[in-house]
Amino acid sequence: MGQVAELAGVTVRTLHHYDAVGLVRPSARTPAGYRAYAAGDVERLRQVLAYRRLGFGLREIAELVGDPRTDAVAHLRRLRGLLLERRDRADAMLAAIDRELTARARGVTVTPEEQLEMVGPRLYDAIGGAYTATRRTDPRIAARIQDALGDARTVLNVGAGTGSYEPTDREVTAVEPSAVMRGQRPDGAAPCLAAAAEELPFGDGAFDAAMAVSTVHHWGDPIAGLREMRRVARRVVVLTFDTDEPGWQDRFWLTRDYLPEFADVLADFPSLAGMADVIGARTEPVPVPWDCTDGLFEAYWRRPTAYLEERVRRAMSVWTRVGEQAAQRAVRGLRDDLDSGRWAERNGELTTLDAADLGLRLLIA
Repeated sequence: MGQVAELAGVTVRTLHHYDAVGLVRPSARTPAGYRAYAAGDVERLRQVLAYRRLGFGLREIAELVGDPRTDAVAHLRRLRGLLLERRDRADAMLAAIDRELTARARGVTVTPEEQLEMVGPRLYDAIGGAYTATRRTDPRIAARIQDALGDARTVLNVGAGTGSYEPTDREVTAVEPSAVMRGQRPDGAAPCLAAAAEELPFGDGAFDAAMAVSTVHHWGDPIAGLREMRRVARRVVVLTFDTDEPGWQDRFWLTRDYLPEFADVLADFPSLAGMADVIGARTEPVPVPWDCTDGLFEAYWRRPTAYLEERVRRAMSVWTRVGEQAAQRAVRGLRDDLDSGRWAERNGELTTLDAADLGLRLLIA
């Protein structure tokens, strides 16, 4: 017991307590008759300590590790999802700190309400909470995805978020690591598990199709996630972004003229060709309608004043990832050019288009 306590970084007293309450009981004995931990006991102890360090109470942990339907791999995947969620919250806190530092540097008074946002429940809502207001299914994009799904009856939605683009005429299972996103899924939405794309908790070929919509760029390892989708489904449909084309940053006036940092956000993003190769996919362009109802980053290409609205920008992860300074500079520049007429001079021809190819691509395998 002393050796295990040292390896685990806990006290012998803690291990005695876990034994007394039935949480982790040593099942082996040394030749001298002392209690010892078998391999399965150590595995259970690892699970208990991991959940404990994530803030779970002992009663909750007992229910989690005592579930006979959950094996070691499932626990690891659950822990990974919880850690990804914690990372997202840490990123959101950093963004809130940056906003306050910028405000204080400018001499702007920070209200008590704004100060508490950094640690309160509204912290992650600053990013995820805006999705239901502006990120709604666009029927034209949805039709493309439905066609790509073909005759699939069982569909896995990976990185499902709040449930946009989930088909209603098929049996859908969703996975989403963010509790904030899962909490915003509407009543009657498909069941949603806390899991990450890179380690899907399903067997090989469990679904007719797996889909992922505007989410791959959020994954820690996009290639691993795509391989997992290929593993669990016979058909894969992914809506993503093309950075292979030379000068791709200039396709969209917002990144070309106001937010060049967008290129840095996608600097480590896999190539479209590389992603297609991993799953054996063909690619199809998906033009963005001028009145797109899904408030993705490129949605307002013909409605530039929308980018001046904070509620619109909050639902686009790009603005958080480029940092507050770059975001505010871009907004100021756009506002000035709209007021002066310079934006219209540069981009007036866009008003004649019903849709624009701004790099959205469907991968269909």
